[in-house]
Amino acid sequence: MLKRVFVAPDPGRTRLRFATRAVLGIALAVAVCGLAGHSLTGAVTGGLAALLALFTVTDATVRGQAVTTVLLPAVGLPVLTAAAGLHDHPVARDLTFLAVVGAGVYARRWGPRGHSLGVFAFMTFFVAQFLHATTDQLPELYAAVLLSVLAAAVVRFGLWCYERRLPPPAVPAPPGGTGLARVTTRQAVQATAGAGFALLVGQLVSGQRWYWAVGATWWIFVNTTSRGETLVRGFRRLLGTVIGIALGLLVAMPVHGDPTVTAVLAAACVFGIFYTAAVSYTWMMLWVTLLAGLLYGLLGVLGPGLLALRLAETGVGALGAALAVILVLPVTTHSITDAWIQRALRCVHACTAETARRLAGAADADPAPRVAELEQLLARVRLSVAPLVHPLNPMLGRKRRARHVLALLDDCAREIRGLVAVAADPEASHDARLAAACYRVQAAVEALTDGGDVSVLADHPATTEPALAHLHGLERALSELARPLRTPSGSPWVGA
Repeated sequence: MLKRVFVAPDPGRTRLRFATRAVLGIALAVAVCGLAGHSLTGAVTGGLAALLALFTVTDATVRGQAVTTVLLPAVGLPVLTAAAGLHDHPVARDLTFLAVVGAGVYARRWGPRGHSLGVFAFMTFFVAQFLHATTDQLPELYAAVLLSVLAAAVVRFGLWCYERRLPPPAVPAPPGGTGLARVTTRQAVQATAGAGFALLVGQLVSGQRWYWAVGATWWIFVNTTSRGETLVRGFRRLLGTVIGIALGLLVAMPVHGDPTVTAVLAAACVFGIFYTAAVSYTWMMLWVTLLAGLLYGLLGVLGPGLLALRLAETGVGALGAALAVILVLPVTTHSITDAWIQRALRCVHACTAETARRLAGAADADPAPRVAELEQLLARVRLSVAPLVHPLNPMLGRKRRARHVLALLDDCAREIRGLVAVAADPEASHDARLAAACYRVQAAVEALTDGGDVSVLADHPATTEPALAHLHGLERALSELARPLRTPSGSPWVGA
């Protein structure tokens, strides 16, 4: 876990810039709220609104990001109104909260924008519970949200819009058979069921802090698709919370809510959340938990009992998510992983075909976008396989096979990158051997994806031709993939 955070590559220092800009944007939002004369409740609301605006908006283009950011208050303010208005009506409040959970997850079918708006709606209701917001506070809270989203937008799109110099990220469409609409419908039902369990049991644990359990269930469902992914994410959330509570005892409690020290530590937590989110959910949760402790210190209610209660409520939320994905419309790891692997293999096929056209002299052939798509698909495969390669997975045989498949897919990606690099050379030539090797690669992919027989790889003579060497390496990896991918259904390699 430590290695993943501190050794993980950061091409173009994207994560560093992402985290630094977040600190600046949230600091500006809090400062604007202070200058507007808002209370501590307003400043906290504004800071969290800015955090969400900077963290959750992930559209592929800057224009799309700007549109989504503008839409955030349109979703958040009505939810804030409902949460404050139902403060003294617990049954109606709880039912409305569950409706927000279901609608927020269902909105993911509309892509990154739907996901962002769903998260913002949920967190607005959550923050209202966190701050015990009432209707008489609504004017101030409205102003805090609007000013903070505006401040975050000024920093993101005006002062430091580094995305303008970056190519749009390649975002692969969901694999066929497990389309996004179907998965989000299932997840909406699962998340609502899990949140209902968390809400009821959470209120038995604490009538004041029950919303922590609902929040834990919600965030466990974010960026997961299968049963195994959700269970692993729940474990990581619980682990990060435990470590964060330990740090809270050592760091947040001695501060005693001192505004200056708390502000510095909160900025460090924000940086940590944004910097580690892409590489370690456990580390991100560590920083989130510590930040929550610091905010409770500012509110004057932090103590060991509160931290222990947070751990208990997080455990309830994780249990709710686990029961939901196991018992309610489960989506198996096997089906999701197999679908993503099929997509990755078809992308290998497309990369090879496009490279062959490039080597043959086609001026319009450009395999580079396909390579970027392949990287995204392999990242999704790793996410779906995470339950099998998790250190606590007791099924050692499946773990070894999963790691073997990942290693072979990485070999394919490496050979594809090398092949495309060679093809980019204007001096690169095409001959009959390259054409035959490309055909064999495409035939092997078709056999793996269509259920046909994969030809046994014959030994090739050593070659000094770079493109041919990469194609031979690709053939070898695809040939070796046949065995783990053709495991009998009685012992699925990803049957979690």
